[in-house]
Amino acid sequence: MGKRRAPQLPKEAVKPALDSLQSAESEPAPARVRRLVGEGARLLAAKRPGEAIVKLTEAWDLDPQNVAVAINLGGAYILQGKHERAIPVLEKATRLEPENVMVWSNLAAAYLGQLPLATPERQQRAIEAYERALALDERAPHIHYNLGLIYWERDEPFRAEAHFHSALETDPHDRDARYWLDKIHKGVQTDRAPGED
Repeated sequence: MGKRRAPQLPKEAVKPALDSLQSAESEPAPARVRRLVGEGARLLAAKRPGEAIVKLTEAWDLDPQNVAVAINLGGAYILQGKHERAIPVLEKATRLEPENVMVWSNLAAAYLGQLPLATPERQQRAIEAYERALALDERAPHIHYNLGLIYWERDEPFRAEAHFHSALETDPHDRDARYWLDKIHKGVQTDRAPGED
């Protein structure tokens, strides 16, 4: 028995791979960043955030001042449950474009993480970021709804109710906001045992 050889690519597969590598190296950085952001956004739309992170990290390495890259990379991290990795990217984006509603909304989601697991401190950081987004655009989508959920989790039903009402003013077809308002109006405490705070 002889020594086993490592698997090799057929020669026909190597040349196109080398050609694409060489063309990527010769592509101007701004064009490459735009291409990578577009590919990353398409992967996010296809619900493939892990693959999007690869493209968007490359774009971020090339242009760490690009807010569109930050928003998409932060969003990909959030979708993967990597909230701690999203935070520094999105915090930097808030310094680059402090008037960008999407940056603040994504940063709030990163601060919050998974709502049932969020500490009061993380909830507060998320509330502050969401409020910053609302100061920029009172009708920004989903923000009132998300604040309603946080306040419901914090056992502040009056504040939750106000935000769910605002969510319906922003989007009258928001069935989730309607659902929570109905729960509040019926006085039903979902997901809580009797006597639980």
